[in-house]
Amino acid sequence: MRGRPDCRTFTPHENIAMNLIDAAGYRVSGANPESLQHLERACREMLCLIGDPVASCERAIAAGAETTMAHVLRAWLHLIATEPAGLPVAREALAAAADLPVDDREHRHRDAAQALAAGRWQEAALRLEDLNARYPRDTLALQMGHQIDFLRGDSRMLRDRIARVLPAWDPAMPGWHAVLGMHAFGLEETGDYAQAERQGRRCVELEPRDGWGWHAVAHVHEMRNAPREGIAWLRPTRATWSEGSFLAMHNTWHLALFELELDAHDEVLRLYDEAIGGTGSGVVVDLVDASAMLWRLALRGVDVGGRWQPIADRWALALGDPAADGAGRHAFNDFHAMLAYVGAGRASAQQALLEAMELASARSDDNAVFTRAVGLPAARAVQALARGDAASALALLRPLRSSAHRFGGSHAQRDLIDLTLIDAAERAGDAPLAAALAAERAALRPASPLAQRLQRRLAAGALRPSAAAVDRV
Repeated sequence: MRGRPDCRTFTPHENIAMNLIDAAGYRVSGANPESLQHLERACREMLCLIGDPVASCERAIAAGAETTMAHVLRAWLHLIATEPAGLPVAREALAAAADLPVDDREHRHRDAAQALAAGRWQEAALRLEDLNARYPRDTLALQMGHQIDFLRGDSRMLRDRIARVLPAWDPAMPGWHAVLGMHAFGLEETGDYAQAERQGRRCVELEPRDGWGWHAVAHVHEMRNAPREGIAWLRPTRATWSEGSFLAMHNTWHLALFELELDAHDEVLRLYDEAIGGTGSGVVVDLVDASAMLWRLALRGVDVGGRWQPIADRWALALGDPAADGAGRHAFNDFHAMLAYVGAGRASAQQALLEAMELASARSDDNAVFTRAVGLPAARAVQALARGDAASALALLRPLRSSAHRFGGSHAQRDLIDLTLIDAAERAGDAPLAAALAAERAALRPASPLAQRLQRRLAAGALRPSAAAVDRV
């Protein structure tokens, strides 16, 4: 009987052939007991999004350099973060694993990671699908596939990748909480909010430190436009879901988003300074949250003071040389960097980023598609809006609404494009379109103070001038 499936316990085993196997029953080639222990710890930390799985992975390699999956995990960790600086590390890890022994499962892991390192997101996703069809209890493959689905905006596979393996699981198995949490997020992104909430709540009941489970239920409340329920979900439990979690900032972003929906701008700024943009983090996923929150505040006319400048500084460091070949970039990140450069008034950085995105769009990898389809026109739109050319911003944004998922992110994150579109229509002087978009939002969010204000004002034809856009950010 296995123990409670949480983020602190794991039980590697040894079979009679002296090949070490992991807690799910799969062989780990080249492992010794110490390297397997560190590898299992790294995987468990990653499942809960806590601790330091990179450090645990490095300890696994130090303890057993021939542990193939330790090198593969190192590659996955540096690829899935979408940090440009992580790509060479991932390639180094895959090179180290290239000549090590593998079984079929490990070979499939290695091939999928190699596809992602080459920028072939779709291929990596499909390879992981095939892996989990054969090895349904491989939670690393499930989680990496789930994150790739998220970064590609494939909401159906966020749900179905997890649903396919459910028959192979039972609640006694280590990692069950994470399977529930991932399923919950996929259900939410496909609109099944009731089942998503049930799965997410069950996830954190089993493992209170599973940040993805907390995150999934937060998304349910966001999509239901239930900010008070969202605050009740996240605020009293913050010490639990934020402890040692590298999803703490993002879940705080969700808490701030609920406060924003209730017009609690001072509280939003307090949370921003305390745990979003004010932390000093230069991690790309954290910078995405900081940029998105400041932009939402700016669209409301809230004075964010000097908060744009340090975020723009950190984006410049995170993205590195804009003249590089574009490998390792992601359009979703580039778009959010443009928000920061626009907010900080950095014209030269905006131009350099656009040129980098144009280079990225000319590559043969999947990010070229993400950039051409959504990232580049969206970046050009926010730049146009800020300089007062709302008509151009409107023309660029309107075709993106139905395809914005193609550059990744969640429905909640991509709502920023809808909000910017309303602002652009208003400032471009297109009163009928602005009023129609406001009515659409009010129908989806009837209790939203912002939606109600927009609808009342735009129904009355009270449009803000385009020139004020420069002052707003």
